[in-house]
Amino acid sequence: MKTLRVPEATVTRLSVYSRFLERLDRNGITTVSSGEIAEGVGVSPAQVRKDLAYFGEFGTRGVGYNVKDLMRYTKKILGLDQKWGLILVGAGNLGFALCTYKGFNSRGFSIVGVFDNDLTKIGKKIAELEVLPTEKMPEIINKYNARIGIIAVPPRAAQEVADLMVKNGMEAILNFAPVALNLPEGIELRNVDLSVKLEILTFNLGFRSAQSL
Repeated sequence: MKTLRVPEATVTRLSVYSRFLERLDRNGITTVSSGEIAEGVGVSPAQVRKDLAYFGEFGTRGVGYNVKDLMRYTKKILGLDQKWGLILVGAGNLGFALCTYKGFNSRGFSIVGVFDNDLTKIGKKIAELEVLPTEKMPEIINKYNARIGIIAVPPRAAQEVADLMVKNGMEAILNFAPVALNLPEGIELRNVDLSVKLEILTFNLGFRSAQSL
């Protein structure tokens, strides 16, 4: 049987739609059209309908979508109908920011363990989490059934940390270290390189300036 492959860009937009629907629901809005969703998130109505069509038929022609129902459907599609325990390695400035970021909890994500091999950091607390040595990783992973790991260490240590995560059963890794990781097939990997994002912005600004000359 042929498996439907959903473009990653569609999944990214679905996450944006879900947040927009949550905002509508908080404001007491009960129905919304594809045009209103499109205007709210900055895409076309056709794109909204195309993205949702990957997952089934939603809404009623001429009426629109029930906000609560569509919000529930999008969250289920994104796997947000359950809680996700995360582990994080790297208790530096970035690790501290990630551990104290409130947005994770609101979407069902919770950092359940933070690890470092720096003896000056081990034993200290970030929010309610004690920084643990990496030797404690299997214990925390098993206790909370964590499946996703976050890497927030310097580039030179990232591959070693990734290998340790995979060894201890991590199925997905979010990597903030600006380095390419070599992982076994089947491990979901997403890289977040903030410098690359900034360079895209500076390119677009420079291109815009050149076009206006």
